[in-house]
Amino acid sequence: MSLARVRALAIVGVLFLCAVIFVTMALLRDTQTTASVGGSCPAGFVKADLRLPVESQIKINVYNATDRQGLAEQVAFNFENREFTVVNKPTIAQANDPLKKKVDGIAVLRYGPNAVGAAWILRAYFLAKADVEFDINRKDNVVDVVLGKQFQQLGTITEVKQSLAALGSPALPKGTCDANAR
Repeated sequence: MSLARVRALAIVGVLFLCAVIFVTMALLRDTQTTASVGGSCPAGFVKADLRLPVESQIKINVYNATDRQGLAEQVAFNFENREFTVVNKPTIAQANDPLKKKVDGIAVLRYGPNAVGAAWILRAYFLAKADVEFDINRKDNVVDVVLGKQFQQLGTITEVKQSLAALGSPALPKGTCDANAR
């Protein structure tokens, strides 16, 4: 064997030995003895679903809080074309907000703990400019979309994706914990 091969094998052997020592020390000095499990909610908290569903899994009601006739029907049609499930099927005659609240902004999204992720996706369709109203006592997984005076149109697919990226992950509403935490 030539001197160059012996030297190369010696260097590889030393590097291998250093790697084994480094890994062994890392394992021995590890202070994390158990994996943390966040599956339990503190007392009094409600479990919220933060998963981001695909559009076809999102159920919505569309309401009109403006003076523009047929707005809810038109927007509901647009949401259906984007594969959302519109529960209330608004018509021109019965599209008004059942809570009769005035909405001066673009829109208001009303939802409960079972629709946090769905509401997060819907916020992106309004380019994160829709107001949100979280009801901790609501039991269904439907998001109410109440259109306001400043509403013009839903975001394009590109705008929605950019808005979702800017929004990041859904935030837990006050008094809730992640239902899907492990």
